[in-house]
Amino acid sequence: YGTVLDRCIKGFQRFKNMFCVNDSLGTISSSGRIPFDSATEPFGEQAEVTMRTNFWGTLWACHALLPILRPNARVVNVSSFVSKKSLDKCSPELQATFRNKDLSEEELCLLMGEFVQAAQAGDHTAQGWPNTAYGTTKIGVTVLSRIQAQVLTETRPGDGILLNACCPGWVRTDMAGPNATKGPEEGAETPVYLAMLPEGAKEPHGQLVWDKTVQEW
Repeated sequence: YGTVLDRCIKGFQRFKNMFCVNDSLGTISSSGRIPFDSATEPFGEQAEVTMRTNFWGTLWACHALLPILRPNARVVNVSSFVSKKSLDKCSPELQATFRNKDLSEEELCLLMGEFVQAAQAGDHTAQGWPNTAYGTTKIGVTVLSRIQAQVLTETRPGDGILLNACCPGWVRTDMAGPNATKGPEEGAETPVYLAMLPEGAKEPHGQLVWDKTVQEW
């Protein structure tokens, strides 16, 4: 993925030069979604493509943009309630790993890579992974958000930056279909709430938020 990452960083650099005031950003909202509903592609292929978009895309965007956040900035990574459901379907060992607050970004990336390899080999469930590529990638986004929040707290103490993951809910879009329970305006409520947390707020930070409520992980 190195070449793709290089292109992404260069693209963000052009964006920054054109639109960022004083070389800084106040708000980032990162979202990626490929669920492969009713897909016919082999599961290993689904896992690789979904991971590239949902997890690696979020990671690369944050690597490019987090360094130029201004004080009191807000970051919202769009995850899903499916991440919690998928975590519950992991083996006890994987559940403990993903709940470990000392898990590093490097270790998380290795785990996401291991899932894709296991999916391609056809033994991901035997290794304790849930049988969902989308859900596993959203586990990654939720845990990544916790890790990124910890790093921001350690590297930029006093800057008041808040970073969270959120679930917008089941929203009526071209991808989710007309039977979803929320309209676009309702789906935007939680992301906008997190993006507009007032200056001086201390929390939520590093949390998974759904319906403007912090979820237990």
